[in-house]
Amino acid sequence: MTQQSSEQIIEAQRQDWNRVAGGWEKWDRFFDENMTFLNHRLVADARLRTGQHVLDLGSGTGYPALLAAQAVGPQGSVIGIDLAEAMLTAAGRKAKTLGLTNVTFRTGDVTTLPFGAGSFDAVISRFCLMFLPEIPKALGEITRVLKPGGYLAAAVWASPDKNPYLRISIDVIKQLIELPPPDPEAPGIFRLAKPGDLPAIAQQAGLLPLADEEVTAEVVFLSARDYYTSLMDLAAPIQNLLATLSASQKSEAEHRIIQAAGSYQRGAGIALPMTVRFVTARKPI
Repeated sequence: MTQQSSEQIIEAQRQDWNRVAGGWEKWDRFFDENMTFLNHRLVADARLRTGQHVLDLGSGTGYPALLAAQAVGPQGSVIGIDLAEAMLTAAGRKAKTLGLTNVTFRTGDVTTLPFGAGSFDAVISRFCLMFLPEIPKALGEITRVLKPGGYLAAAVWASPDKNPYLRISIDVIKQLIELPPPDPEAPGIFRLAKPGDLPAIAQQAGLLPLADEEVTAEVVFLSARDYYTSLMDLAAPIQNLLATLSASQKSEAEHRIIQAAGSYQRGAGIALPMTVRFVTARKPI
């Protein structure tokens, strides 16, 4: 199989995330409610305060950039970057609804940031860095655009065994077709799952690692069927895997995913465990 270039990977990701942008907007309120702790944790880890200038990498449909804009106030500013222009269109609508005039969104590649050195007091990122084809290059860019003393606060997924929320569908697909073992260096959901991986890359880029912590939580759905529907609406990587199945295999996958999610019944809903790795680093003063 021919290895894809970084440019080809980025373009494929752009197409994938644009394709599911409508689904993300459909589920916006649900995930804003379920993931609010993530946004607040990143804002706190980045030590945001009034008047600061912040860069959010992989903003998607707006968070945590929108919360960061509220934290830094009118005297500060936030720029959110994402590959998918359709996602950022939704983010812009949310900013307008919230009355936020200090946040702007633009399409771009995280590994080539269009900003001068020392432009930002903080860089935040939620579930973006592990999908990048050149993570060390991206961390070099983050280091470059940070002011001395500025913080990086990033959230990535922890290991598959700690994330039934993500793992269920992958496990089911593996039951139906043979999947090659994941390349540990290739972009993917669990690329930065190991303790120490992201801090080591940050340190090589010139940042001082401060924290590397796993935090457990749950995503609560009304039903196992809702969980499956969310995958079909949102999960571009899972959609790509399901596209390789035959019609009968897709039907069987749907049945098995719903059945597996149902085993996490709690009261009237489905509570799927997830574990997030929060990494904080600082540029030397």
